[in-house]
Amino acid sequence: MTAASASRILGANDRIRLGLIGCGGMGRGDLNDMLKAGKTQAVALCDVDESQIAKTQKNVVATHEQEAELRTGDFRRVLDRDDIDAVIVATPDHWHALPTVEACKAGKDVYVEKPLAITVWEGRQMVTAARKYDRVVQMGTQQRSGAQYLAAKEYIDSGKLGRVRQVRCWAYLDWKGETPHQPDGPAPSGVDYDMWLGPTEARPYNANRFHFSFRWYWAYSGGLMTDWGAHMIDIANWYMGIKSPTSAMSVGGKFAYPKDAMETPDTQQVLYEFPEFSMVWEHALGVGRGPADREHGVMLHGEKGILIVDRQGWEVLPETDRIDKSVREYKASGVPWQAYRPDRENMHLDHVKNFLACMRTRERPRSDVEISHGSMIGCHLGNAAMRTGRRVYWDVENERVVDDPEAAAIMYKRPYRKPWKLEV
Repeated sequence: MTAASASRILGANDRIRLGLIGCGGMGRGDLNDMLKAGKTQAVALCDVDESQIAKTQKNVVATHEQEAELRTGDFRRVLDRDDIDAVIVATPDHWHALPTVEACKAGKDVYVEKPLAITVWEGRQMVTAARKYDRVVQMGTQQRSGAQYLAAKEYIDSGKLGRVRQVRCWAYLDWKGETPHQPDGPAPSGVDYDMWLGPTEARPYNANRFHFSFRWYWAYSGGLMTDWGAHMIDIANWYMGIKSPTSAMSVGGKFAYPKDAMETPDTQQVLYEFPEFSMVWEHALGVGRGPADREHGVMLHGEKGILIVDRQGWEVLPETDRIDKSVREYKASGVPWQAYRPDRENMHLDHVKNFLACMRTRERPRSDVEISHGSMIGCHLGNAAMRTGRRVYWDVENERVVDDPEAAAIMYKRPYRKPWKLEV
């Protein structure tokens, strides 16, 4: 460790000094809860869009009576400061890896939004950087800190569900409809668009590929598969105690809005193979009633019951058995609906508090970067299977695609536009 990074080992009473890289909606939410947690200070705000910085500064002043000293469009200026202990990386997805790795090298801890990265190789570099420079790196999958998810995990670990043979994860979002086509044109005033593109290929500005909706384009993200799969598949991996699948098959496409501007599918199903169970991912845009009549969720089908959990709560439906053709019995008592109480609990705030606590103890957080990297592999594998139209096999131990160069080019590693390099 350098002398500068050694000086930033925090005691329980020290104020943590923060820099925000990416001042959009999630970034403002992350920073707001970090400041709400207490003993924290906003030092720097960074975004390629000056209007986003202004919105965030206004919120910090009004809500927390603080004012960030540094406001910049270049994340490297944030990392150069010795008075910053941690950064929040809440950029568009194609920009997650570079600032995270560089922050680790600069001796700073990192809270990075999901999805961790847009390729497996990027994710592995982030893990390597965290370990090499002894940094606390947490992904913003706040369900790991939700009371209902923790209670469901305790139930599963008790053995009451029995052996699980099938897992289902899903997201059906009725608030997201058609994305109308828009022409290319000049970037808005106050936007450094070349910096926004960063390591991705150069192409003209288009509003559809910018704030928020960038996630529907392959160059910058992976659609709903990586956007919500990062949340739900992460919970499934946690509950089942696994890292990543051994293969995936997928179907899907633009079935709801075939002529709109999105590149990623509005409808998709993925079938994952694991040694002792199978898992299904499914998503749909423009409709909101998924499995079990829930918008999103994770379902574990055990021999004694079916556990269902989402952001609203959890329950266990008892499984059935037949004494004969006319008489059905229940195998267990189950668990009635256990509602999550957002008026009393805040999973996002608790997740942020976990990160801040680990900065002080140097323990690994609930959504440690390596855990998060494993969860993202399933998302990347599902997209590679859909885009190639075939079953894609994955070597879990060596983290590589098996005998499929096209799938590997999609999910494992992509070229970086000069002068950007990702080096640990």
